Amino acid sequence: MTARKFPSLRGFLFDLDGTLIDSKLDLANSVNFMLQELKHEKLPLETIANFIGHGAPRLVADALGHEASETDRKLGLEIFLAHYEKNSLGATRVYPGVTEGLRALARRPMAVLTNKPTKVSVEILEAFGLMRFFRAVYGGDSFEKKKPDPMGAQAALKELRIAPGEAAMVGDSDVDILTARNAGTMAIGVSYGFGQHDSAANPADLYVNSLQEIAALARETP
Repeated sequence: MTARKFPSLRGFLFDLDGTLIDSKLDLANSVNFMLQELKHEKLPLETIANFIGHGAPRLVADALGHEASETDRKLGLEIFLAHYEKNSLGATRVYPGVTEGLRALARRPMAVLTNKPTKVSVEILEAFGLMRFFRAVYGGDSFEKKKPDPMGAQAALKELRIAPGEAAMVGDSDVDILTARNAGTMAIGVSYGFGQHDSAANPADLYVNSLQEIAALARETP
């Protein structure tokens, strides 16, 4: 897509894991800690990475497997969250170009929409100096339904006071692309990240290698 065809966007919704931050290793370490506590075998990093994106309860359930009881899933979630909240910044890093891209877009209303718990999301954003760019942060526990349900996106757009057609959802996974489709926003996919994404089945409207590319294109819109 060329800059000339890029729509005039007034605001942006950003995914967190795999889009703003590379948190794969810290999440995987907490999942494996939980598995060991429940006497399960550890899982490979890439296997766990494929489970990320649907929220902590689903992540834990997928890691434990279909045969796990509801009691084990509940206990596993408690163990995972407690460990992750204490170790969420061990290996996590901001992706290159994120801070620069957000700074260039700072005059436009922006919010974070993630399936990650809100509290730890805010703590991570604050730790990396990114909170100042966002008017709101919505997590997987902010609404009754998680992404790709449009409930969160619709609430975020209402708070930002922008119409769906004037906004873009930016993310690395099918969950984010489907959220954009369900909410009626533009879908921008990042070429990095670790979320599951089938570009043939769920293509984004635009793919970028860095958030700085979004900023460069947005500057050229009327």
